[in-house]
Amino acid sequence: MSRYDLTDFEWRIIQPLLPNKPRGMPRVDDRRVLNGILWVLRSGAPWRDLPERYGPRTTCYNRFVRWQRAGVWDRLMSAITAREGSIQMIDSTSVRAHQQAATTKGGGIDHGLGRSRGGLTTKIHVVANAQGLPIRIGLTAGQAHDGQIVDELLNHLGPRTIVLADRAYDADRIREMIQTQGATPNIPPKRNRHWKPCFSKRLYRERNLIERFFSKLKHFRRVATRYEKLAANFLAMVQLASTRLWLRAYESTT
Repeated sequence: MSRYDLTDFEWRIIQPLLPNKPRGMPRVDDRRVLNGILWVLRSGAPWRDLPERYGPRTTCYNRFVRWQRAGVWDRLMSAITAREGSIQMIDSTSVRAHQQAATTKGGGIDHGLGRSRGGLTTKIHVVANAQGLPIRIGLTAGQAHDGQIVDELLNHLGPRTIVLADRAYDADRIREMIQTQGATPNIPPKRNRHWKPCFSKRLYRERNLIERFFSKLKHFRRVATRYEKLAANFLAMVQLASTRLWLRAYESTT
């Protein structure tokens, strides 16, 4: 058994959330395939290097893509994630894209690839809870401003939620969007602001939890460097890594 494989605890939670097996020819066991996908995610190795113990590499890759298209990874994260909380925080991190990710023939489709100081990069945007665990995720090109995707990520805030964010999110539009949902922004004002809104430095220190999350996320080498050509496939990798971190947090408290 590899150290990347699912524990019995993790499998008991995930198994009921996977699609039912179709009738017909027997197929490679879901747990075995998922362990193979997790091996690629954690090691960062190419699919062709997948150890034989996980079954045919084409089976693992095809099921990963098929489940992505069917929305399985999105539903899996939604089912496991606890979205409630009086504090939420938003931030982003950039990851370098491998040259093979830049060969996509997108036909005008935005695959979240852009050029910035580090070359080809993708930016991962995350909303986390008070424990620093992710509850919503989005992707943009690396050079995109953090406020570009904020409407999509901060549109499900509950009343009396406090939103922690850095100065990149200090815009009247963003503050108003948060406040219209009954939530409160705790964002340090930009130095050129004439009107200085209320800001708690003590609460703001909690943002270190989302920085810690990004550090844990990049232990998954398939996330730390983007190899996937399609944004949907890379997002699925980020979702699966995030789900794994949630499961480990649950298991540590049982």
